[in-house]
Amino acid sequence: MPTADSDRTQSVNRGWAWLLLSSLFEITFALSTEATHAFTRLGPSLLTVAALSNSIFTLSQALKSIDVGVGYTVWSGIGGVGTVVFSTLVYHEPLTAWKILAFALIIGGAATLQISDKFETGKEAAEHDPGPHQPVA
Repeated sequence: MPTADSDRTQSVNRGWAWLLLSSLFEITFALSTEATHAFTRLGPSLLTVAALSNSIFTLSQALKSIDVGVGYTVWSGIGGVGTVVFSTLVYHEPLTAWKILAFALIIGGAATLQISDKFETGKEAAEHDPGPHQPVA
């Protein structure tokens, strides 16, 4: 029988999966926006609208189990880093040492947020744990 802790863990894991999917839609949105040529090309314009809609929907699913501050920051970080990486590959934009340094800072900040979220969750669980049960005399 699942416990409340395992249900919470599954919910949070599901939230992170939604967040990753949402970030991929966000990258697609950003890259396809460039391809619309100011929304004068139908195919890329439709892809842009679909990617943005899916990005927002999947982000909302992620935020059911992830704090909005953490979720949004990680979502925008993955989206930003992913967009720069893929724009380098797709649009041949330059990848400079400064961009790489910025990536490291963004990834480090996002990782710290995730770690702090797990730390706080563990801390809350420990505060609510009644500890060892005393036998009744």
